[in-house]
Amino acid sequence: MSELKMWRASWRLVAGGSELPKPNYSEQNCTWSCIFLLCNLCPYSAGSHDGRQRKERKKTVSFSSMPTEKKISRVSDCINAMVDGSELKKVRSNSRVYHRYFLLDADMQSLRWEPTKKESEKAKIDVKSIKEVRTGKNTDTFRTNGTYDQISEDCAFSIIFGENYESLDLVANTADVANIWVTGLRYLISYGKHTLNMIESSQNNLRSSWLSDLFDEDDVNHNKQIAIYAAVQLIKKLNPGLKNVKIELKFKELHKAQDKSGSDVTKEEFAEVFHDLCTRPEIYFLFVQFSSNKEFLDTKDLMIFLEAEQGMAQVSEDTSLNVIHKYEPSKEGRLKGWLSLDGFSNYLMSAECHIFDPEHKSVCQDMNQPLSHYYINASHNTYLIEDQFRGPSDVTGYIRALKMGCRCVELDVWDGSDNEPVIYTGHTMTSQIVFRSVIDVINKYAFVASEFPLILCLENHCSVKQQKVMFQHLKKILGDRIHVDSPKLEDCYLPSPSELKGKILLKGKKLDTNCTASEGEVTDEDEGAEMSQRMSIESTEQQTNAPKKIPLLKDLSDLVTLCKSVEFKDFPTSFQKQKPWELCSFNEVFATRCACDFPGDFVNYNKKFLARVYPSPMRIDSSNMNPQDFWKCGCQIVAMNYQTPGLMMDLNIGWFRQNGNSGYVLRPAIMREQVSYFSANTKDSVPGVSPQLLHIKIISGQNFPKPKGSGAKGDVVDPYVYVEIHGIPADCAEQRTKTVHQNGDNPLFDESFEFQINLPELAMVRFVVLDDDYIGDEFIGQYTIPFECLQPGFRHVPLQSLTGELLPHTLLFVHVAITNRRGGGKPHKRGLSVRKGKKSREYANMRVLQIKAADEVFKTALLPLREATDLRENMQNAIVSFKELCGLSAVANLKQCILALSPRLTGPDNIPLLVFNLSDPYPNLELQGLLPEVLKKVVISYDMMIQTSKTLLESSDGVYERILQTQKAAMEFHENLHDLAVKEGLKGRKLHKAVESFTWNITILKGQADLLKHARSEVQENLKQIHYSALTCNLSKGGTAGGSSGSTDSKSRRSLEAIPEKATGEEELTDEEN
Repeated sequence: MSELKMWRASWRLVAGGSELPKPNYSEQNCTWSCIFLLCNLCPYSAGSHDGRQRKERKKTVSFSSMPTEKKISRVSDCINAMVDGSELKKVRSNSRVYHRYFLLDADMQSLRWEPTKKESEKAKIDVKSIKEVRTGKNTDTFRTNGTYDQISEDCAFSIIFGENYESLDLVANTADVANIWVTGLRYLISYGKHTLNMIESSQNNLRSSWLSDLFDEDDVNHNKQIAIYAAVQLIKKLNPGLKNVKIELKFKELHKAQDKSGSDVTKEEFAEVFHDLCTRPEIYFLFVQFSSNKEFLDTKDLMIFLEAEQGMAQVSEDTSLNVIHKYEPSKEGRLKGWLSLDGFSNYLMSAECHIFDPEHKSVCQDMNQPLSHYYINASHNTYLIEDQFRGPSDVTGYIRALKMGCRCVELDVWDGSDNEPVIYTGHTMTSQIVFRSVIDVINKYAFVASEFPLILCLENHCSVKQQKVMFQHLKKILGDRIHVDSPKLEDCYLPSPSELKGKILLKGKKLDTNCTASEGEVTDEDEGAEMSQRMSIESTEQQTNAPKKIPLLKDLSDLVTLCKSVEFKDFPTSFQKQKPWELCSFNEVFATRCACDFPGDFVNYNKKFLARVYPSPMRIDSSNMNPQDFWKCGCQIVAMNYQTPGLMMDLNIGWFRQNGNSGYVLRPAIMREQVSYFSANTKDSVPGVSPQLLHIKIISGQNFPKPKGSGAKGDVVDPYVYVEIHGIPADCAEQRTKTVHQNGDNPLFDESFEFQINLPELAMVRFVVLDDDYIGDEFIGQYTIPFECLQPGFRHVPLQSLTGELLPHTLLFVHVAITNRRGGGKPHKRGLSVRKGKKSREYANMRVLQIKAADEVFKTALLPLREATDLRENMQNAIVSFKELCGLSAVANLKQCILALSPRLTGPDNIPLLVFNLSDPYPNLELQGLLPEVLKKVVISYDMMIQTSKTLLESSDGVYERILQTQKAAMEFHENLHDLAVKEGLKGRKLHKAVESFTWNITILKGQADLLKHARSEVQENLKQIHYSALTCNLSKGGTAGGSSGSTDSKSRRSLEAIPEKATGEEELTDEEN
C-alpha cells in the first residue's frame, strides 16, 4: 500500500487548491492516475480548450471529466467511498473556506480530516455524537458567510454534533459526493455499531426476490441459467430505454471478468447486470432519505413523501397502499405494504409524476368571459406547408392545425379555373388548392380538438361571380355551424366562447348596414401584396396609401357577424368609434411599434377589441415571430406559421396546453379588468402583483438520443440543459447546467436555479437539452410548459423533438418548488432577504392625481395599506425564521419543518420533550421535559410564528374591508374623471397622467386586497400543515386527523404574494487559512 499512500499524498499536494474530485483508483494503476491528474491540471492540456462563445448564447468553459466511477446505488457503496475519503471544503463563519481531506475510520466510529493544526485526535468527530445531517446551506455559519452566493446549494451539507449542537459545514466538489456523505452518515446515525449487520441483511431485499421470480419464469427448463438473448430481452422489457447492445455488452464484460466461456446467464449475473444498469443513484439517494434508512418505504414513509414533497392533499394510508399496489413489482412488497426502490422508481416515472398538472389537461378556466378576454390559438396562411413565396399549398395544413387545437385559420381566396375559387398566396409562386376541398376538411375537423368557436379569416380577392360559388359552398357544407346572428348595437362586449360552442365565425370585410343592393364595394386587405413589395419602404409600415377597392357580394357579407375586418387608424380613434365586433389586423412590425410606443394603450385596447397580429412580409421563409411579444400586450390572435418548428412554435404549443388544448386561454386579470394599470414593456414588478420565486433543480436525464445528422463524435453525447423563462420583459431569463461528458444514458446534473416571476399568469418555462460540440451545439430535445401548469415536487419532464414529437423514453428528472419569499443570509449580501424591519419596508403608495376630491379619497387607503403590508411581512418573516431554525431553506413547507424537527423533539427514551396542543385552533407547544438551549430558540421562533399568524387572521378582515371601501369610493369618480380633471385645469400630458395615476391607484388597491386575502389563506393552510404533521410524528395532544385547525375561509384568491427586494452584491470564495 506504500505506492497508494504516496499517490494520495501527491494528489493532496497537487490538487490542494483545485476542485478536481479524487478519483477512486486502485493500487495497480496509481502511476497512470498521477500522470492523468497532472495532465488535467496543466493549463495547456487538450481538455482545457473546450470553451467557446456562440452568437446566441454564452458558453462556459467545460473540461473533460475523469473516467466514470462505479455507480453508487447501495449503502455499502456510500460507506466504502467514505472510508476511501473525499476532498471537501470546510466553511467557517469568518468567510474562510479550507480544503480538507475527510474520511471515515475503518471501524466506522469516527470521522476525521487532514491536514490540520489540531492534534490528530481532536480533528475528528465521533459518529455517536452526531445529532443530524442537514442538506443545503441551512446553518448560521452558511447564512452569515460572505461566500454564501458562491456555494452550490446541492453540494453543501452540515453535520450537527455534540450536546451544544455545533455544526461542521462542508461543501463537496459535486452534488453526488455530497449525497454519498449525507446518505452514509444518516445510515450510521440510525444503526450505529449495527451498520455492518444491517448492510449485510439488506442484500436479501425486495428486489432480489422479485428478480428471482422473473428469472425463474424465463428459466422454463430449470437449468438455473437462461440464454443471453433472453436475459437481454428481459432487462429491456423492464427498462425499455436501454439499448440491446449496451445490455449485451454488460453481460459479456461480466463473463470476461469471471473468465467464463459460455454465454448463458445465471440468476446472480442477471441480478448484477440489472442492478448496474437499472439503478438510478439520484433516485436511490432520494429513496433512502424518506425510507428512514430502510430498504423500503412503508405506508407512513410514503404518506410523508406524497404530502410533504409532492404536494398531494388529503393523503391517507389507503392512498399509500394504492400507490404500492399500482407500482410495486414484488409480490412480497405488495403483500406487506412496502414500496421498494424499483416500485419507487416506477412511481416517479409514471404519469402521476409528470411535471404537467393533470387538472389543466381538460378545460379548467372560466369560459363565460367575452371573446376578447382570451388568447386564441391562430394559424397564418394555414394552407402552406413550406415557405411563403414558392412553397406548396395543401389541405393537410388545415388538418394539422385543427388537430393541434388551432381556433383561427386563414383562407386566402382567389378566382380559379372552371368557376371554382382557389386558395393560395396572391402575387407569389405558391401552388393552389380548391376552396371547396378546404371547406370540406374544415367541416370534418373543425371541432375534433375543441368545441369552442372556430374563426375563419377570409381574405376575399374573388370576382362577384366566384364569390357566389364561395357563398354556396359555405352554406351547403358548413350550414348551421356558421354564426349568422348580428350583434346588438347596445352590446359592449362580444359573446363568450361558451355561448359560441360549435359555431364557426367568419372574419372578413362587411358592407354597410344601409346597403340594399346585391353587392357593394369594400377596401381590399391583401397580405400577399405586402409580401410582393417586401423590399420597398412601405413593407415596414402599416399601409397608409389609398387602399384598393373590390366588389363584395352582400350574401357573403351577411355571413360576417362578430369579426368584421376594419382598418386601424390610432388608439384614440378606436377608443371613440370602434365597435366590439370590429377586428383590426396588425402587421408584426407595426404591432411591435405600438407595443413600444403605446404599451398601456395597446393593453387597454385589447380589453374590449379583438386584435390579430400576422407575420411581417419579410418572413418569406415562414419563420415565426415571438408570440410573447404580443401576448404581453393582450393581443388575442397571434397568427403563427405552423409548418415551421422551433422556439416560437414551442411557445405557442406549450401556451395553449394549459386549458385542455381547447385553443382558448383566459388572459391575466390585470389585462381584463376595466380599470387596471399594466404596461406591456414593464421591466420591474407589476403593481398589485407579488412576484413568485421558481426554484428548479435539474437532477438528471434519461436516454438522450444522438442529435439527428450529427456524426462527428460517433455515438457520444455530451449533454447540458438550458432552463428558459419566457414572459414579460422583467421575467425573461435563462440558466444552464454544466456539460456532462460522454453520457447520454443517465447524465447527472444536480444543479439548482432560481427565477423571479413577476407576472406568473403570463410566464412559461422551457427546458432545452443540447449536445455540447465544437462545431456547433446540436438540439436534442425540449419541453415548454406554462408556469401555472407546473406541479411541485420531484417530476419527470418528457422531451420532444424539434418537430414536436415525443422522444421515446427521453426524460429530464427535476425538482420544482414555488415560493413567495427568499430568505436567509445577510440582508446586504442576499439582496432578497425577508429580514426587513418596518423602517426599511417598501409600502404601497397612492399616486397624486391633482384632482382634490379623488386624492382625498385615496389618502384614506394609506393607513390600511401599511397595516396590510405589516400583517403579511410580520407573518412571513416569522415563518422564514422558524424554517431556518428547523435547518431548512425558505423553499420548504411547514410539513417538512415539523418532520425535520421531530427527531430533536424526542428524548433518549422516545419520550417527547415537546408536544403540539391541537385542541387550540392555534396549536401551541407544551413542554414535557428539560430543553437544550437550541430547542428553546425553536420554541420562541414557533411562538412568534403562531402569534403573527393569529394577528393576521384576527385583523385581516377589518383591514381588507377598509381597502375595499376606499376602492369603491374612488370608483365613483371613474365615469366623470375626465370632466373633473378639466375642471381642475388639467389638460394634455397632465390630464393623461391623472387618468394613468387613477388606474394605477385602483390596481394597487385591488392587488393589495388580494394579497391580504391570499395571506389569510396561507396562514390557514400553514395551521393545517402543523396539525397533520404533529399527528404524523406522534407529537400531538388533544387533536384528531380531521381537525380543521382554524380553517374558516374558502374564498377564491390569486396565487400572488409579497414583493421581495432586488438582489445586490456578491463575494468570492477564498482558500486562505489563518
